[in-house]
Amino acid sequence: MFPSTHWSVVLSATDETSPQARDSLEKLCRTYWYPMYAFVRHRGHSPQDSEDLVQGFFAHLLDKSVLTHVDREKGRFRSFLLACLCNYLNNERTRAQTQRRGAGCVHLPLDTSIAESRYADEVSVPLTPEQLFDRAWALGVLQRTLESLRSQFGAAGREDLFDAVEGHLTGSKPCSTYGELGARWGMNEPALRMMVTRLRRRYGELVRLEISQTLASADDVEQELQHLLAVFGR
Repeated sequence: MFPSTHWSVVLSATDETSPQARDSLEKLCRTYWYPMYAFVRHRGHSPQDSEDLVQGFFAHLLDKSVLTHVDREKGRFRSFLLACLCNYLNNERTRAQTQRRGAGCVHLPLDTSIAESRYADEVSVPLTPEQLFDRAWALGVLQRTLESLRSQFGAAGREDLFDAVEGHLTGSKPCSTYGELGARWGMNEPALRMMVTRLRRRYGELVRLEISQTLASADDVEQELQHLLAVFGR
């Protein structure tokens, strides 16, 4: 069946009578807060104001029941969210307005401790705010997928082996040769290469699954995957 995990999260976050509503909102926050933070920062806001605006935006989503207008048949949740954020920022004039709107709202737990250092690294690339949002989203997809794959290896007690071959899997960091790894882990080189090949295949499957969770149709997966790849080609 085509997975709909994220769409289920979106819908349950709008149901004030549901005991899972807050957990659903927090899951959305954890998934999308940094791309939105990077977007707001790149629009010229200070770190503190950016954090306040993102907090205010999430409160706005529930207070104004914005999420109830999501039509999963009309596109990607990512695009809907960015459009809502742009509208929200356009309606905000000062930090004082943001604070007044946020009065009495529950403060949502966002891990902003490393946001500014991450933003400083990413903003060195000449991108528009929209492109930076897409890049942060794409990196988030790959990071969550990699962590899922690492967890699967960890469940089998082989997380150290996964960390050792990760460079061959993603090409994102230096890695020992297959011969060196084989000698260290007591595996012959062909067996190690076969394991990495299977890991790449599983990695690709999990990336598609992660992408599909924010789409209305399985037919959109390939197009969204091509968009993700294009983000890193800029």
